[in-house]
Amino acid sequence: MWGARKLSSSGSLFLNVLRFRYLGTQSGCPRFTTSADILFFSVYSKNQLSWTLQIKPWVFHEYRIMWSKSYRMTFACLNTMKSYRYPWTRLYSTSRTTVDSSEVKTFLALAHRWWDEQGVYAPLHSMNDLRVPFIRDNLLKTVANHQPGKPLSGMKILDVGCGGGLLTEPLGRLGASVIGIDPVDANIKTAQRHKSFDPVLDKRIEYRACSLEEIVEESTETFDAVIASEVVEHVIDLETFIQCCCQVLKPGGSLFITTINKTQLSYVLGIVFSEQIAGIVPKGTHTWEKFVSPEKLESIMESNGLSVQTVVGMLYNPFSGHWHWSENTSLNYAAHAVKQEHPVPAETETEELRAQASTNSSVHEELKK
Repeated sequence: MWGARKLSSSGSLFLNVLRFRYLGTQSGCPRFTTSADILFFSVYSKNQLSWTLQIKPWVFHEYRIMWSKSYRMTFACLNTMKSYRYPWTRLYSTSRTTVDSSEVKTFLALAHRWWDEQGVYAPLHSMNDLRVPFIRDNLLKTVANHQPGKPLSGMKILDVGCGGGLLTEPLGRLGASVIGIDPVDANIKTAQRHKSFDPVLDKRIEYRACSLEEIVEESTETFDAVIASEVVEHVIDLETFIQCCCQVLKPGGSLFITTINKTQLSYVLGIVFSEQIAGIVPKGTHTWEKFVSPEKLESIMESNGLSVQTVVGMLYNPFSGHWHWSENTSLNYAAHAVKQEHPVPAETETEELRAQASTNSSVHEELKK
């Protein structure tokens, strides 16, 4: 490659002359050596910068085919480089989210139907007969005394993926202060409108249109309980989701999850029968690949400092419209885990032991006297 540069007296004109010969391609990119002369003018002025490309007429005819080919190949090479990503660069490096945009669209279309007890959300209304006592009874194991009629009074609960507030409201009626979050703004509007009819609930419940990871930093170790009921089968990053749940829990706090097992039976009954044949839930509500087995869920929770207390099966009767507990977890199941207390640092333990030993030695000295 050969080039020449000339600066005019005004200091505003650069002249670049390049000579090259096209030698084909290597690794998808064109190769050149000296031959044809190309004039490349860079003209600078006060108000604008303009570029002019000029090819010598006595060489253009000879190399016109070469030029068009090399032009196309150059841009093909640039497109290849543009689409290439370094292996250490994450696709979504700007933000971390567990929300699936396609799931948001599905629930957005059904936002106005949350409180129709005979509609598509009828199974969730019926599920409250199991999940509300399940949450209440396990939380009451952690407190010595509770107020009659308001057993969860004084507790702060986060309902993740609250939808229209089907589970949030019963927990509020039990006396808890509940924050319900959901990424679908229309769901939050439905929930807010429904709770406004009850002045008591209006004071105990707060709704926010956001995802879990959006409130992690401001809510670290804030809640006595986090609930994700019929939610984890809709997120795109389960491990991050569980990690965020753990971060907002107080030490000793409880995580409650209800979801669907990943089995052949859950595919046949949960998707083929429930969605495509019986129409119990709308088509496309669930994706079998997102279902999670109790074993995998337990493993993720344990790795994030959560101690699993209970895993129990749930069965739905589509003819009666009721749920009941079961030892079989091959379809739906509920899980309860507790966040472990912060371990005592080794240095603190050593200091306490030294203080205790010092006290014991002084007692022995007194006894000798």
